[in-house]
This record gives sequence, structure tokens and C-alpha cells, in this order.
Amino acid sequence: MDFLGHLLRYLPGKLLVVWDGLPAHRARLVSEFIRAQEGRLAVQRLPGYAPELNPVEYIWGYWKHHELPNFCPRDFAQLSHQARTALRRMRRRQPLVQSFWHQAKLSL
Repeated sequence: MDFLGHLLRYLPGKLLVVWDGLPAHRARLVSEFIRAQEGRLAVQRLPGYAPELNPVEYIWGYWKHHELPNFCPRDFAQLSHQARTALRRMRRRQPLVQSFWHQAKLSL
């Protein structure tokens, strides 16, 4: 809810959130928070287990197999640095990132 509150403060207009089936996403406090936004926050829930519908799964899959294959970090700091660097590289490749959304849409 803190993260959503932050997004709502800094992003104008309506916000669509795509959520998986995590129990915390279905908690009463979260539902009340969403209602309190008076239509500014919309939630689209994915089925309980449907990784093929979640574009983030395609991003992580690409990341693991193409950006950091066989990477064995010495510690968490090295992993964090490499992960952020890889995600920045991917972010500059807009057609690649858009393809993950198209793959998820085709799975519907």
C-alpha cells in the first residue's frame, strides 16, 4: 500500500495495477485502500497460477537466460549491482520489453 500510495502521489490520472494471487493482495486493508482511492486505482487480478499471463515472468526469464546466465555472485551486493545493470540495459531496448507484454496477451 505504501508503494501504491507513492505511485498515486507522483503519477497523474488513473493507475492500473496487475496483480498475481498473493494473499496479501487480497487482504481487507488492501481492498479498503483501493476503495478509498475513489476509482483512481484499478486492479486486474491474474488467476492463482498463471505465469504465462504475467509479463514480469517473461522479463525475469529473459534476464536469467540472456543477461546473467552462469553468473555466480560473491555476495548480495554484487548480485544487486549486476541485476540493476542488466535491467537498465533491457530498459533501453523498448521493443524487447514490449514483446513481453505481447507474449502475455497472446496467452489470453
